[in-house]
Amino acid sequence: MISPDRITLYYSPQTRATGARVLLEELGAPYDLHVLNMKAGEQRQPAYLAVNPLGKVPVVRHGNALVSEQVAIFIYLADLFPEAGLTPALDDPLRGPYLRWIAYYGSSFEPALIDHFMKREPAPQTQSPYSDYDSMLGALEAQLAKGPYLLGERMTAADVLWGVAFSWTIMFGLVPRKDVFTAYAERMTSRPAFQRITAADAEMAAQHAAAAGG
Repeated sequence: MISPDRITLYYSPQTRATGARVLLEELGAPYDLHVLNMKAGEQRQPAYLAVNPLGKVPVVRHGNALVSEQVAIFIYLADLFPEAGLTPALDDPLRGPYLRWIAYYGSSFEPALIDHFMKREPAPQTQSPYSDYDSMLGALEAQLAKGPYLLGERMTAADVLWGVAFSWTIMFGLVPRKDVFTAYAERMTSRPAFQRITAADAEMAAQHAAAAGG
C-alpha cells in the first residue's frame, strides 16, 4: 500500500513532466511514478482524462490533493518541502520575485514560444499576455545576467523549472544561444538530479517506443 505521505507523479518521459521529476529529486521528496506511454496514446484514455481532462502531464497527487499545471506543481511541491531550501518563506522579501518568475514561465514564456514556433503574429500588445517575443526574452536575459540564479545567489525551484525549459528550447532552436541562456542552462542541467532523470528518461522513452511499435 502506498503511503499517503508519498507523492504520485503522473509521468511520461521527455515531456514537461521531466522538470517536475527533477524537482522532486532536488527536494529529496518521497514519490512514485504513474507512467503513461504517450506514444501509445495512454494520455487520451478515459482513465487518465478523469485525472486531467486536458490529457497532459505532469499532474501530482498528494493525499486528497490533485494538482495539475506545471507552475502550480512547482509552487506546491517546493512549499511542501521547505526544509530543502528551494522556496522563499511567505515573509521572505524574495517570495514575491520568486512567484513572479515562476508565473512568468506559464503566462508569458510558453505562449510567446508557441507563437514564435508556429510563426504566428502575436496579438496586439494591448491584448498579448507577453507583449512581444523579443521583449519577453529581453526581460529574462536582464534578470539572468544578475546571476548565477534567477534571484541572484540563491537557487530556488524556479531555477529547476527554467533550467529544464532552457535546455530543451535551446536544443530545438526556439531560444537563441545567447551566452547568458546557455551558461544558465548548463549550470542547472549539470546538476546530478537532472543527469539522473535524463538518463532514466532516455531508457524509458526507448521502451515506450518499442512497446508502441515505434
